[in-house]
Amino acid sequence: MKIDEVPQQADDIYEGETKVVYAVGRDGKLATASTQGWEAEIEALKDAVDEIEQQAREAWQRARNGDTSPLEYHMLHQRLDVPMLAQAMGKFQWQIRRHFKPNVFNHLSDKRLQQYAKVMGLSVEALKRLPDTLETGEPQP
Repeated sequence: MKIDEVPQQADDIYEGETKVVYAVGRDGKLATASTQGWEAEIEALKDAVDEIEQQAREAWQRARNGDTSPLEYHMLHQRLDVPMLAQAMGKFQWQIRRHFKPNVFNHLSDKRLQQYAKVMGLSVEALKRLPDTLETGEPQP
């Protein structure tokens, strides 16, 4: 793609941000160009965001039912997955999944809870509880 053909289809999903892509410059060499996005990418990104929001809603309901800990909801709400959270925590993925078990999560040390809270930008108290309503704007079932 030539540098002057880089699509510039702005969408709210980027919240005003742009990204850099490689394109062929006027001299025939690769160069960087700024883009606000393009239709196919925007649609794929919206689908991915919808999917992770659905997973967060399901985790929220499972946590309300006592089938998982609030950690799983908060992880998904922060748009993280198990591999990303494990990497950020310096833990194995199985350890993160183990902490989804409410009886294990309820006995985590303050130090471990503080680590999770720091990674997710939450307070420990917020990490330990579920919001009364989903923060996706949907009412509580």
